[in-house]
Amino acid sequence: MANVAVIGAQWGDEGKGKIVDWLSARADVVVRFQGGHNAGHTLVIDGVTYKLSLLPSGVVRPGKLAVIGNGVVVDPWALLAEIDRLGTAGVTVTPDNLVVAENAALILPLHRELDEMRESSNSVQALGTTKRGIGPAYEDKVGRRAIRAVDLKDPASLPAKIARLLAHHNALRRGMGLDEICEKETLKALSGIAPRIVPFVGSAWRRLDAARREGKRILFEGAQAVLLDVDHGTYPYVTSSNTVAGQAAAGSGVGPRQIGYVLGIVKAYTTRVGEGPFPTEQTNAIGEKLGTRGAEFGTVTGRKRRCGWFDAVLVKQTVVTGGIDGIVLTKLDILDAFEEILVCTGYELDGKMLDHLPTDANEQARLKPVYETMEGWNCSTRGARSWADLPAQAVKYVRRVEELIGAPVALLSTSPERDDTIMVRDPFLG
Repeated sequence: MANVAVIGAQWGDEGKGKIVDWLSARADVVVRFQGGHNAGHTLVIDGVTYKLSLLPSGVVRPGKLAVIGNGVVVDPWALLAEIDRLGTAGVTVTPDNLVVAENAALILPLHRELDEMRESSNSVQALGTTKRGIGPAYEDKVGRRAIRAVDLKDPASLPAKIARLLAHHNALRRGMGLDEICEKETLKALSGIAPRIVPFVGSAWRRLDAARREGKRILFEGAQAVLLDVDHGTYPYVTSSNTVAGQAAAGSGVGPRQIGYVLGIVKAYTTRVGEGPFPTEQTNAIGEKLGTRGAEFGTVTGRKRRCGWFDAVLVKQTVVTGGIDGIVLTKLDILDAFEEILVCTGYELDGKMLDHLPTDANEQARLKPVYETMEGWNCSTRGARSWADLPAQAVKYVRRVEELIGAPVALLSTSPERDDTIMVRDPFLG
């Protein structure tokens, strides 16, 4: 049996939460390996909706171990709030079913404040961040001044580490004309949260290695998506971490050979939240129709998502850079009401044809999509659970997508409900 990594293959919001939850029925351990609580997952199980941001989606299933890996930046206050919300919904999260990696960097209030300040400032280019402090926390991590989860276990070491962190941040704040942050107040905040966080903190890589040795199946859950990868995405309109499948190993403490099968989640059309290029965006009635039918609002921010036709050029590229073996095509039912469906098969840039997304942001902004038109099916695919339930034109659309992106469809999702899924190939079988 192969371990499976699940990543988004567009700009996020592809439906990873449902798919990870569906796959977790076959897994023993579910791991988050990058991002923070800027990533939203919505699960609909037996008519009950769960909204998760930081916790792995598998945490709602009894008997599974959830792991927040070292590649994640953890806001301890947000984590506890999410655990408490799940508790009111009947889902119990304890140190028996959740491990937070000791070497995960923490998001502090000063990170959130800095993120919001930068995003709101007229003097800095707005990137469309969630203002949750994710970027500044990653900056401190690579700057080797972060407070990590393990530091909460040793209160005596915190004052020196806080002083080192604030030496950097207070210099920034002085330059911005802001009041400096008090070391004692920061220590008080961390000391106050530590008793509830420390029981969850442990050696994630050792727990995962033990699971591997016991022959358990591990599911690696990505956040955001490949087009938001800090290296391979539409820079600078990206997140602050690597979102490709290779990060599943680095962000959880396992070797790359432990990632057996990479599953890319792809929406049957395209959406994006925030700023940045979007070649197939439809700022018209079509975009409104896609957004209305697809309920396209961000789980975390509530922001309205930009909508457009499926971009096969982008997904073909993310299949390569993301290391994707097969895809899950989600929200096929949203296209049920369209007479014609367009698919982007190439770009025109200054009179030249391109079969890939250029790296330069100025060139990305000038791209003109080249479309192929397909006949719609004008009947419902919602809730379909077998190929036989799909109209012929819908099957034709799926097969054309496979052809254009160079990857097979392993799973097909036809509604937010967990069981409305057609399995073509079990990813755990490799």
